[in-house]
Formats: sequence, C-alpha cells, structure tokens
Amino acid sequence: MSVEKDLYAILGASPTDSVQQLRHKYQKLALQCHPDRLGDVCDIVAETSRKMFLEIDAAWKILCEDETRKTYDQQRRARELKQDWPVDSVVSLEDMTWDQDELAYTYSCRCGGQFSFSEEELERRIDEEKTNESQHVVVCCDTCSLSLYVK
Repeated sequence: MSVEKDLYAILGASPTDSVQQLRHKYQKLALQCHPDRLGDVCDIVAETSRKMFLEIDAAWKILCEDETRKTYDQQRRARELKQDWPVDSVVSLEDMTWDQDELAYTYSCRCGGQFSFSEEELERRIDEEKTNESQHVVVCCDTCSLSLYVK
C-alpha cells in the first residue's frame, strides 16, 4: 500500500484493543457490508460493499494473529517515526501550477504560503525516493510547518 491505510482505522479500532474487541468490530462491519447480506442493491453499491468487505477482511486477517499483528505494529510505528512533519494532503504533479518566471512548480497552502520546487529539485527527489521504493515526494510549505506528498 502506498501511503498505507491504517488497518486499525479500517476496523474502527485502536492499537490498544484486545483481539476480542477487534473480532467484535470486525464481525459488526462484516455483517454490514457482506455481499450475501445486501439483497437487491444497485451494482455500484454492491461493488463498493464488496471492496469494503475485502478491505475489512484483509485487515482482520493481519490483526487477529499475534505474530502478523506484531509485525504490522512495528512497521506502522516505523512509518510514524520516519515522518516528522504534518502532511496536509496528497496531490499529483498535474494539480500543481508551473510558474514560468520562477521555473518552479507551486501549490497554495491553506495558511496562504506556497509549496514549491524546481524541476531539477523534483528530479533529484524522485531519484532519492526511488531508492526508498516510495511513490511520492514530500514538499514543505514556505511559511508553516505543513507538507504535502506529490505523486
């Protein structure tokens, strides 16, 4: 998963929940969106529910076993420690504006500042991120502490 989904959030749970609490939340959600329990619904609702069910089931399969849960918790914690800035959003490069005068891509921050970087800087960061097998580049705002992921 890129910018991984939190498996606990998928189940509406917390990392401190016991396996029994996780099972209860899983069962409740699974009953709500299980394809066999939907009855007559349109194809879009059925497909959305099927995807939700698969996501819930996958999260449960990882969190219900001690060993896989421990591994997931370690990976989750490592991601949290690696990220030392608040991420405001994820945008694609196409969402950004090319500033011909500055020769840079820009994107407005909610604080009124700008996220910006040159094409040369983008290429350098992409090369760095490829070695980390990441699919995004982190850019910081020029006025506040927020950052965003650029895909």
